Amino acid sequence: MSKTFVVLPTYNEIENLQKIVEAIFYHLPHTHLLIVDDNSPDGTGKIADQLASEKPEQIFVLHRLKKEGLGRAYLAGFKRVLELGAEIIIQMDADFSHPPSLLPLMIKELAQVDFVLPSRYIKNGGTQNWGVLRQIISRGGNLYARLVLKSPVHDLTGGFKAFRRPVLEYLLSCPIQANGYSFQIEMTTRALQKGFHFKEIPFIFVDREDGKSKMSKKIVFEALFKTYRLRKELLQKKTLTLSSVLLQENKR
Repeated sequence: MSKTFVVLPTYNEIENLQKIVEAIFYHLPHTHLLIVDDNSPDGTGKIADQLASEKPEQIFVLHRLKKEGLGRAYLAGFKRVLELGAEIIIQMDADFSHPPSLLPLMIKELAQVDFVLPSRYIKNGGTQNWGVLRQIISRGGNLYARLVLKSPVHDLTGGFKAFRRPVLEYLLSCPIQANGYSFQIEMTTRALQKGFHFKEIPFIFVDREDGKSKMSKKIVFEALFKTYRLRKELLQKKTLTLSSVLLQENKR
């Protein structure tokens, strides 16, 4: 049986952490879990250590010195679980916006593809408890990213994903620069560019009930800017690759 790890980044999630951990193990009793805490001032890290002491063979904690953004937390977590022998890696939020009930299906779908993307923007997907402005920002951001990158993925900014080990091994070798929404866009886009196969499955994103949202204007503007920069980088690589092929052909 493949060793599965759920990577759960936390910052001030003291209201949610124990509940989400219990829900994860309810649906995946034999999984492993890595909690990546960015030195939460509310004591989330202490709760994480307590949970790890109760299941030392399954729960691990990575304490980081400071908050450096979601992307940096995930990259540190991915590196750690690969060191621990993970073969299947799932990333998800700690605030119940990503339903733990979907975890078994995500793993099942990985039998056919390299990574699985639960999507809010395909048939039977959606959002709940969102205002009009949040809907516009999210849908507009996804449309912008899809058009700029010419991507087949409907939900590029989603943070609920499951990967096979080779995908993350490759992504950790890439110069990932983004952090917020743009981190999700960059990870998925680089995986597609490498030729890994994916599948989108529908899910309903439910906005958090407890704790404070990490959404900010800075995250939105970073996504707009870095998505365009990523497109320029990929186009440049494509041009260089084509030039190399033509050069080889001319030498023959």
